[in-house]
Parts: sequence; C-alpha cells; structure tokens
Amino acid sequence: MTMNTQALHLDAAWSARQPFGQRLVNSTFTLATMVGQSVPQLTQGTIVAQLGLTDIAFPHPLYHGDTFYSETKITGKRLSSSRPGQGVVTMQHTGKNQAGYTVAVATRTCLFWTKTGHEDLAKGTEL
Repeated sequence: MTMNTQALHLDAAWSARQPFGQRLVNSTFTLATMVGQSVPQLTQGTIVAQLGLTDIAFPHPLYHGDTFYSETKITGKRLSSSRPGQGVVTMQHTGKNQAGYTVAVATRTCLFWTKTGHEDLAKGTEL
C-alpha cells in the first residue's frame, strides 16, 4: 500500500493555484479520523465487526490546520437473527470544522455484542 501523493493534499504552492486556494485534507484520512473518534465511546470492546460504510460525502473542504470535531447518532438497531448475543447497529457520523461547517458524513453499520452476549463471552461461554 502506498500513501496518496496527490499534490492537492501535499503541495502548498501547487494547491494555491487550484480552486480552493490551499491544500485539502485527504478525504479518506478525514473519514478514518471521524470513525476513529467514535471508538472510545461507542465501539471499544463492544464491536464484533464493521459491516459497511455508505452514503459517504464531503460537502465542505477540510483544510490543513482546521480543527475537526465529530458526532455520532445511532439511527437504527436490531438483534441479529443469525448470531445470538449480537446485534446490528447503524450510526450516522458527522464531522465538522471549527466554524461549524459539515465537512464529512457517513452511515456506518456494525455488528455489536449485546449486553448478554458480551457477558457470556467474558465468562467464556460459547455463543
């Protein structure tokens, strides 16, 4: 795997002549940071697997030096019909810059342990 070497993200002189007038933060880095910011509060020790990311958009640029905030709303949840002790949760991640502009959004679906399923796992009970 290699780093994205797009000049729009790395070359300040070249980017200054482009429509945004400065370097942009790479969108995949923005997405990864937004999802990663939710880990300590939502998924650390509770997630089984990430199932998918959809409806990803970057409606406003994020520039080098911007402050980046994110929030997550749970938009759906259901018990798994095929995996006892687990459930599917859908989340809407939204990333904003210091001025409050939305710079990234994504819908994320994950498989989680339910409270009972996670307790059974901790006891060593086979699920």
